[in-house]
Amino acid sequence: MFDPAFDNLNRRCFLRAGGLSLGAAALAQLLPREATASATPGVLDALHHAPRAKRVIYLFMSGGPSQMDLWDYKPKLNRLNGEQLPESVRDGQRLTGMSANQATLPLAGAQFDFAQHGKHGAWVSELLPHTAKVVDELCVVRSMHTDAINHDPAITFFQTGSQNAGRPSIGAWLSYGLGSLNDNLPTFCVLVSKGGTGQPIYSRLWGSGFLPSTHQGVQLRAGADPVLYLNNPEGQNRAARRALLDRLADLHQLQHEATGDPRVLERIEQYEMAFRMQASVPDVTDLSGESDETLDLYGPDAREPGTFAANCLLARRLAERGVRFVQLFHRGWDQHDNLPSDIRRQCAATDQGAAALVTDLKRRGMLEDTLVVWGGEFGRTAYSQGALTADNYGRDHHPRCFTMWLAGGGVKPGLVYGETDDFSYNITKDPVHVHDLHATMLHLLGVDHERLTYKHQGRRYRLTDVHGNVVQDLIA
Repeated sequence: MFDPAFDNLNRRCFLRAGGLSLGAAALAQLLPREATASATPGVLDALHHAPRAKRVIYLFMSGGPSQMDLWDYKPKLNRLNGEQLPESVRDGQRLTGMSANQATLPLAGAQFDFAQHGKHGAWVSELLPHTAKVVDELCVVRSMHTDAINHDPAITFFQTGSQNAGRPSIGAWLSYGLGSLNDNLPTFCVLVSKGGTGQPIYSRLWGSGFLPSTHQGVQLRAGADPVLYLNNPEGQNRAARRALLDRLADLHQLQHEATGDPRVLERIEQYEMAFRMQASVPDVTDLSGESDETLDLYGPDAREPGTFAANCLLARRLAERGVRFVQLFHRGWDQHDNLPSDIRRQCAATDQGAAALVTDLKRRGMLEDTLVVWGGEFGRTAYSQGALTADNYGRDHHPRCFTMWLAGGGVKPGLVYGETDDFSYNITKDPVHVHDLHATMLHLLGVDHERLTYKHQGRRYRLTDVHGNVVQDLIA
């Protein structure tokens, strides 16, 4: 029999009404909680297997670092500097519109010295002297490859598992599946280096897509207000804000009882998180309590908020306080011309901070259960885009092979995995695709990537779509 109480409900609300009582119970759990709130579980009842990592710090080098200038030592490429890229190497592979019409494709050898470092003699460029000192902690993957050849789809692919915008980001998936280790801070935080140039970084890269909005990343900024609109307005104190939120929660409960809309629950949960963050964010972003020794470890930039080094230090502080996923974005690696000078500047800005993060985590006993990932959205071409001169060259986008590294969190330290040809143009051994990387990251966190799904528009989605294999060779 038709219930007149539902007369004003739309179809979506009617279908959701069956879960009304459960939703009300969930809302009751969200109502006023102070800073002592316990961690919130994710949708997974239990991990699929024993985890090696609890959290992830992802250092994303936006623009595409040149693998043969940093990690993939190619002496033959250097010897053939200025000669044409052999057609047998290119084998008809597509080029971007920026170099497809070049009359020639002259090979450009790296202008930087390489040396072997660590117990296993890993080749590292002179541009990365600090990272070279921690290479025994790294798992260097020289055989990464991706599907996208242009920046926006390529960056989106790495962050969401799809080249099309709108899917949940990897941090949102982890928040949804694993939940929070500390409810006083977001499960997923984002730090963007200030003053970067190059490809834009959009907030959708840390969005929740079709997942509940509570799982989206929260960007922390340099300056007096790390999170916009978090502080109370003038004349409003914490007690008044608490009273306001309590009354607002009452109104939201009435709305939820009338509509059964789960977004009401998301809204009040975000209000409560913001209230708790008013106390937790000033503490975590205040680096004044760090010792001079620690600040010196990260380098002189660590004392300047918003720099990559300062963000690496802040990432460690966030990880210490239970943030599940910390994403750093550093722009400026898109070096189509003037690569020798530009890549030197980029490495000077990032090398010490990244190496210090690995060192700092290890000495605090956190590296073993913190997965650190470093890399961009694709690599660069062995040939020069534009004119090749005695002291200058540029490189175009190259998705066929590039280098990333991982550290901690259960990966094999001191491993150099995968091989490329003499020109770092094609993979010759042990390819690792973006979906494989995502599957491996989830595996290290105790999650079977095929079983963490969300039903949306009649289909069950996952981070790895319908692809991806765990790369067991990378796991210690």
